[in-house]
Amino acid sequence: MNVQYKTELPHPETGTPAKPSRKPMQAIMRGLRSSCPCCGKGKLFSGFLTTVHTCNSCGEEIHHHRADDAPPYFTITIVGHIIIPAMLAVEVLYHPEVWIHMSLWVPLTLILSLGMLRPIKGALVGLQWALYMHGFDPEAGDDLPEPDPAAGIR
Repeated sequence: MNVQYKTELPHPETGTPAKPSRKPMQAIMRGLRSSCPCCGKGKLFSGFLTTVHTCNSCGEEIHHHRADDAPPYFTITIVGHIIIPAMLAVEVLYHPEVWIHMSLWVPLTLILSLGMLRPIKGALVGLQWALYMHGFDPEAGDDLPEPDPAAGIR
């Protein structure tokens, strides 16, 4: 089953295109470089993982992204797929002492995790922007949780 996101289709009621087309791969690559997914010139982050409110180059609002737990999840998955096979290969080939494993794999895991977390978060923010997810859709209402219908019942 193939899924295609096409935003240039006409709106069913007005007949005009609903939203301009955005290139997901280009937005992801810009996010990997920690630059604005819209223009590619402005900065995406103001801190290590804190995104800017708006792009200083094009003015695109970025504050409403919802990356949440996805960047750490993908980081753990990727780092685990790198470290575990390497650790097993070193163990099978060289049989080093436990302290050698600890002194090699713990720092390497930390360095890889911290080095990959920011680009992965940038890529996810870029993907959200390209697919008009969450607050990046100008036609959508506020992306707030629905009120609890049972809140007024005592």
